[in-house]
Amino acid sequence: MDALLLSFGVIFVAELGDKSQLMALAFAARYRALPVLVGITVATAVVHAASVLVGMSVGAAFPTDAISVAAGLAFLGFGLWTLRGDSLTAEEEARADRSNRSAVVAASVAFFMAELGDKTMLATITLATTEGAFGTWLGSTLGMVAADALAIVVGGQLGSRVPARAIKIGAAVSFFVFGAVLILGGIRE
Repeated sequence: MDALLLSFGVIFVAELGDKSQLMALAFAARYRALPVLVGITVATAVVHAASVLVGMSVGAAFPTDAISVAAGLAFLGFGLWTLRGDSLTAEEEARADRSNRSAVVAASVAFFMAELGDKTMLATITLATTEGAFGTWLGSTLGMVAADALAIVVGGQLGSRVPARAIKIGAAVSFFVFGAVLILGGIRE
């Protein structure tokens, strides 16, 4: 349960302002929300399952104190990445605009490609080095889907009331706090 809650929180925060949220908005402008969310869920479940397997392999191969320090440094990097921000490339926008397939297939393929090497994938790998596999997978998947659902359902209203910069800074600060806690924990072990 700890892995699920931690992964949900970390990935939810990581997804705020991420290019996947921008893609979710683009798809929702063209398709109904439910098929888009199903596509996001399918792609996220697959990518995060692979991420957890990679994280478990890394976690088994290295001492936990070194993993904690490395994970903490990674989270500090994710904080900086969040401050830098994400945007859709012209190719990603075009992929969302020109898709003639069903919303589920279009969203699944687009999100699968977008998530490869993304900070949410890397954060899931990092979490899986020290947390339970199933909880990390389920929590990270649900966290990402919840953040993208938020973008679809209330993105327009939230964007008009809360500045994007405030959301970006809040997410980055969360990563910095998680990173500092992990580094301190790794140094103390």
